[in-house]
Amino acid sequence: MTENKKELRADYLIAAVLLFLMATIAFANVVSRYVFHFSFASTEEITINIFVWMTVVGGGIAFERGSQLGMVTFFNMFPRALKKGSILLSALLSAVLFIMVDIFMIQAIYDELTIFHATSASLSVPVWIYYAGVPVLSIYVFRGIYRDASRKLSKFKKRST
Repeated sequence: MTENKKELRADYLIAAVLLFLMATIAFANVVSRYVFHFSFASTEEITINIFVWMTVVGGGIAFERGSQLGMVTFFNMFPRALKKGSILLSALLSAVLFIMVDIFMIQAIYDELTIFHATSASLSVPVWIYYAGVPVLSIYVFRGIYRDASRKLSKFKKRST
């Protein structure tokens, strides 16, 4: 009898924790509205930024699963060599896009640290802290792009042997 052991992956755990935090914060805010007739202004700020972070992690998971948008109809009509090339081009363009996102976010963080020194509206947290999650968590996006491309390209090797 074989056991299917699912590994506890950091990206899944981070996405689950962030989703749990969002749900808990939103639920606490709803309860406070009805019980105390008072809403916490900071909950919106926190949930929006957690949602951005969760989207980045979820994007990496989606890339790895091959769940991102694609032109499958055209891809299926391509000859074998063109399919390999389109997989590599797609992975390259996806990685370049997220490299550009990271560069712009790092520039924004630098500007916040050196020039603007802006703080968030409700909690007065330095804005760069919220920005920092995107380049840090985009590691999971790059890993997802790599794993997806590797998996797709390994299918071609298996067919040829």
